[in-house]
Amino acid sequence: MTDFSGEVAALSAACLWSIASVVYSKLGARIPPLQLNLIKGIIAIALFLFTILAKGELFPSIATLPMCLLLSSGVIGISLGDTLFFNTINSLGARRALLMQTLTSPMSAIFGLIFLQEKLNALAWCGILVTILGVAWVVSERTTDIKNISTIEFKKGIVFGLLTALSGAIGAVLSRSAIADTVISPLWAALLRLSAGTLILLIWKLSKSQTSFRLNDLLDSRVIFGTFFAAFCGTYLGIWLQQTAIKLTSVGIASTLLQTSPIFVIPFAISMGEKVSIRAILGVFISITGIALLFYL
Repeated sequence: MTDFSGEVAALSAACLWSIASVVYSKLGARIPPLQLNLIKGIIAIALFLFTILAKGELFPSIATLPMCLLLSSGVIGISLGDTLFFNTINSLGARRALLMQTLTSPMSAIFGLIFLQEKLNALAWCGILVTILGVAWVVSERTTDIKNISTIEFKKGIVFGLLTALSGAIGAVLSRSAIADTVISPLWAALLRLSAGTLILLIWKLSKSQTSFRLNDLLDSRVIFGTFFAAFCGTYLGIWLQQTAIKLTSVGIASTLLQTSPIFVIPFAISMGEKVSIRAILGVFISITGIALLFYL
């Protein structure tokens, strides 16, 4: 019987990221993207260290090249990619930011084909395409909130979104090449990637002479709880599950399933009393069909 542990981990991470993205969209009004990325990274690093100590996992034995690739994936995918993602959220909103991130999937599959020689059959490519089309169908529906976004802000969000997808794809391929054939656990891989990304963010932050961030913005109990909750779900659990998925399945399939976050927004929206259109529900079924194609290769 085929073990779908990697695919399940990817879908779980996507669900958690959908929750965290909604929270981050609210926090973005109080905390700038760079600072928000740095804060959630520090919180998640503390959680990873606590988990490693509790599990008693020793530092893994890993060669220099895989270590460099893993750290580089953190710098590109987390410090740069997540900061760009938060900028995309601020410009386009959480749903459209998640839509732009679905472009990570085909980029990752292409990079995996070129650099990792990961060959996907025709059914897998069909699954990737159908999944992306379903997600796009859900989140690209024209709503009244799009009229409130200026043309400049919209174009800026599109650029941020494209760069986010590119950063995520490069980070995923680097991470896959680093951990696929090594003994390093997904937990340690997640900590090392996050530590590298957060260190770069800290250096970046210290090099900036001015900032619009105020310490009082963090003293609000709702901001504190929201930041910790989003960091716990989206960064700590999300990155841990992401590394599990990347280690256990191909980068093209993992990246596709990791980008299904918009699908998981639908049940939360219904539970919060939001009206969900027939188009959105049909998009869910289209994406589920694509995911099924990936599962039954």
